[in-house]
Amino acid sequence: MREGSRGSARGGVRGGVRGGVRGGLLRRHRDFRLLWCGETAGRFGASVTGVTMPLIAVSTLDASTFEVGLLSAAAWAPWLVVGLPVGVWVDRSRRRTIMLAAAAVSLVLYAGVPLAAWSGRLSIGLLLAVALLTGTAAVFFQTAYTAYLPSILEPDDQPEGNAKLHGSASAAQIAGLGSGGLIAQLAGAVNGMFANAATFLVSLLCLAGIRHREPRTAGPGRRRTSLVGEVLEGLRLVAIDPWFRTFTLFGAASNLALMGYQSIQVVFLVRSVGLSPGTVGALIAATSAGGVAGAFAARRVAHRIGTARATLVCELGLPTLGLLIPLTVGGAGVVLFVLGGFSVSAGVVAGNILKASFQQRYCPPDLLGRLTASTAFLSYGTIPVGALLGGVLGTAFDLRTAMALTTAGIPLAALILLFSPIRRARDLPTTRRPTDDSALPSASGAESARRVPWGSRSPSNRVDEA
Repeated sequence: MREGSRGSARGGVRGGVRGGVRGGLLRRHRDFRLLWCGETAGRFGASVTGVTMPLIAVSTLDASTFEVGLLSAAAWAPWLVVGLPVGVWVDRSRRRTIMLAAAAVSLVLYAGVPLAAWSGRLSIGLLLAVALLTGTAAVFFQTAYTAYLPSILEPDDQPEGNAKLHGSASAAQIAGLGSGGLIAQLAGAVNGMFANAATFLVSLLCLAGIRHREPRTAGPGRRRTSLVGEVLEGLRLVAIDPWFRTFTLFGAASNLALMGYQSIQVVFLVRSVGLSPGTVGALIAATSAGGVAGAFAARRVAHRIGTARATLVCELGLPTLGLLIPLTVGGAGVVLFVLGGFSVSAGVVAGNILKASFQQRYCPPDLLGRLTASTAFLSYGTIPVGALLGGVLGTAFDLRTAMALTTAGIPLAALILLFSPIRRARDLPTTRRPTDDSALPSASGAESARRVPWGSRSPSNRVDEA
């Protein structure tokens, strides 16, 4: 799991939960159902790849620990390179079209890996190139997706939509991680890439079937500023708003630690604990079950104790058990890995759901793409650094020490939330104060002065999400 980047209160809404928990969105909303199916299929394939790519590097290409960490870093490096301008392009374009193009590119690239292996051209360099290019496609897809999701849901349906998407993503991750290890053991790690390619085909077909069509993003009365000006607008929003700033700084610190241990956990389980590829996949899948539990519990816990307090419980309390992961040994000792990983996954997914529901009601509608890109640039930007850090620590020290150092950073990162306005609140806010907008540059003159209260738009997890 990775930390995600993820209107006014009415009718008793508190932090996106209306006096109870609604249901039935998948049954009654066709477009959301298609989006949900496509996203779940894509998460399944991505989880298969999360196991098979490191296994290809380790077992087929005999890669070093640093090279495995570099492979993980390459998948996330595009957030640092193109993340900010992509946010502007998403705000200027129709998001569904961007998602379709990104899914098609990923389909072709993942299918090319086994073809390259069959022709004898597979190498670490090629795997790094595929990781970099599919990571770039993921930047476009994720930014467009987070801006597109709220456009097809009513505000009161958004908390349920977030919970269902995060919950199904965690379930797909469980199945994908387990299947990835099993496929690698039975058919070879390289062939596992075909599973991911097939899931992007499913995602492509589901997106194509959505009937909702977005209006044009820029009308004749709206004047666009320069690319740099619009990028700065999103960054400044993050900088001046204490809530966005807190969540972004926390996401950056948390992702550094999460990716640090996740980038080397396959190598740790294979080389230090001595497990087979199939067992590795099963264990990582078991830890991902925490995401399902977190998705199920998030809205219910928030309704009982408040969204701000629930955020602290999920992001600080549960992930502390991740300190058990480096203590894993063979035999019954693998329970420590499952318990620690399960708690981390539960906390991350539940926290991402709460943040997504908060941002849907709190952030500016016409800045959503830039806000998503700005927060992702800062919080996702530490992911490649964390992946490299894991590889460096695993090379400089033994793998168990490297796991201990990186997992210790997970609860430490959550101290950012503890020493923020979240500690003093029961619930996260649902509207921004008019004064919060005074420092923002305006892309459309006096139009920005009419943006309070903000509408309901949302960046979602995906970073999932860990």
